[in-house]
Amino acid sequence: MKITAIRAHRVELPLHEGSYKWSGGNQVVVFDSTVIAVETDAGITGYGEVCPLGPAYLPAYAEGVRTGLKEIGPKLLGLDPRDLGVLNRRMDQALRGHPYVKSGIDVACWDILGKAAGLPVVTLLGGRYGDSFALYRAISQESPAEMAERVHQYRADGYTKFQLKVGGDPDTDIARIEACAAELQPGDVLIADANTGWLMHEAARVVDAVRDIDVYIEQPCMSYEECLAIRRRTARPFILDEVIDSLGAVLKGHADLAMDVINLKISKVGGLTRARQIRDLCQALGIAMTIEDTWGGDIATAAIAHLAHSTPQELLFSATDFNSYVTRSIAEGGPKRQGGRMAAGMTPGLGVTPRPDVIGPASVTISV
Repeated sequence: MKITAIRAHRVELPLHEGSYKWSGGNQVVVFDSTVIAVETDAGITGYGEVCPLGPAYLPAYAEGVRTGLKEIGPKLLGLDPRDLGVLNRRMDQALRGHPYVKSGIDVACWDILGKAAGLPVVTLLGGRYGDSFALYRAISQESPAEMAERVHQYRADGYTKFQLKVGGDPDTDIARIEACAAELQPGDVLIADANTGWLMHEAARVVDAVRDIDVYIEQPCMSYEECLAIRRRTARPFILDEVIDSLGAVLKGHADLAMDVINLKISKVGGLTRARQIRDLCQALGIAMTIEDTWGGDIATAAIAHLAHSTPQELLFSATDFNSYVTRSIAEGGPKRQGGRMAAGMTPGLGVTPRPDVIGPASVTISV
């Protein structure tokens, strides 16, 4: 089997709630997502999706995905998409860094591998643990009262884990955490995610002020060293996200006792191949994980579901269902939330088929 063509489709994903806001005054109203199709001479096509959280969150941006594909795509034609190690090595040789560019191709090739083997990707990633897994709900940065009301609203949808977007004015963030904590019921989990937004003195104030609240602190500062310093000043459970981008980062964090949980974003590390490596390392080290991505629709959510569902439940802190945040379904067969939980599909591959009328014609085509 050989790759004969790679196509990229630009898709806009509007949000149900109008906008999504996080630290630093950042917000997105419509997400720019790229659906990637990898075609083969065996008549099997695989699909991936990459959707950066705007250009100001990580070193990634939507147009960069499509531009990067023009650079590496021609060098992948003729390769067997099932040889995922060979494929990833060739991508790294063709383009240094830029893992988000490579992620959609890698995921699409996992889709092909599953279809060729007649197995869902979750089976290839290690097998299905349980019938479903728990999801968290991100709560866009608003006033304390509005965010507390969102906790109430999302609990009615079945969620029990709530990730608050903080990382702004410390006094307002303390009020946000307090207001949302007051809405919690037994068994609920609260996470204060600063998305690198606090300076060290601000983070120190916040973690001290909420020392008696049952809340997880997530990525308070920009650098690993700053986060580690704050970690050592609080007894609250601690999550690292933006600085976890490789096996080496996990090993360093584990050696320094820098975190209790990591967030593992598929496109940030370059696709399912590298995400599985990090997942398996965390499993060996006993580090809990949230399995997710930067954003996306049905295809990205399917990839999340297969990786999350193949992770032992005691190590799966949470996962996310981005396709429920957006107003547009881009593929048939995407996993759906049921009572705050989700499951990977049972059909071969990722189990999703893009809707041609939604993804439209390819904006980038690379073929033999």
